[in-house]
Amino acid sequence: MLTITHTHEEGTLIEGTSRGDGTAEVLKRTGWRWGRSISSWYVPQSRDRLPKWHVIRRTREALEEAGFDVTETIDQTTRATADVEAGKIARQAERVAALEHKAERKSSAEDAAWERERHALDALPYGGEPIKIGHHSETRHRNAISKADTATRRAIEATNATEHARDRAEAARATTASRYSPVTVANRIEKLGADIRRTERRITADRYDDERGYVPAGQELIAARTARLAPQLAELRDQLAYWEGIHAQQVESGQTSNHSRETIQKGDRVRIRGQWYEVARANLKTISIITLQREGHAFTMTTPYVEIQAHQRPA
Repeated sequence: MLTITHTHEEGTLIEGTSRGDGTAEVLKRTGWRWGRSISSWYVPQSRDRLPKWHVIRRTREALEEAGFDVTETIDQTTRATADVEAGKIARQAERVAALEHKAERKSSAEDAAWERERHALDALPYGGEPIKIGHHSETRHRNAISKADTATRRAIEATNATEHARDRAEAARATTASRYSPVTVANRIEKLGADIRRTERRITADRYDDERGYVPAGQELIAARTARLAPQLAELRDQLAYWEGIHAQQVESGQTSNHSRETIQKGDRVRIRGQWYEVARANLKTISIITLQREGHAFTMTTPYVEIQAHQRPA
């Protein structure tokens, strides 16, 4: 008996599989991956999300066709976005620590590799003496050159491995900061608002009738859609509230501005990414800034209000 499980914290997993029982081929084909750290098959990107019903249904049908008995234990209860984000930050911190430790190990291995390379070079005849063909030292000389060459290549590979490990650690260290950058937060708020409006429209959207085409949805259908989409809407609204709170904190602390077309006018000067520009037009969600003026013509580009770092009136 196989059991497909889902919780918001752990994601979608499957219990009851064993090595060589034939489930691996089916699960790979239906989009699952094997997690070594959890010793279980899992659906990618299912943690901290509602269940992906299309993947679950597809997996169950494929497993049953292969002769397996499958049950489901699905919990659609969602955790608060604040708890989800705290978990992500903690996991990322653990990942950074692990990658930094790996970089330290690679660095030690690099130092040892270059030390072996130095000893191998010291074993070569002084002054770059050529190989004496036919001399009793020929074999020893060739072996020393080969050993020095191998040591040098391994030392270079060790250096490359160390740099790669350091780059990965640095990228992981910057992930959380990037996720909470004011521009990213503002874009996420915009997207969540759009997702909520789109989901709400799905509840009252017209339905298709084979004879009459698209017709208004009845109350029964609207009620069914409301019940089905309620968990998704609740999750989106909680996420929106969380990120709006983060944005408010960033505005209060001075990390970002709260400009709009009410505070920015044509002719104002704004600083974007460290450089000052003149405002050509204030739009609903963006501003048009003049990037170049040539022969009486102004070249502009648009940027969101959240990019504004400082603001000056023409006076």
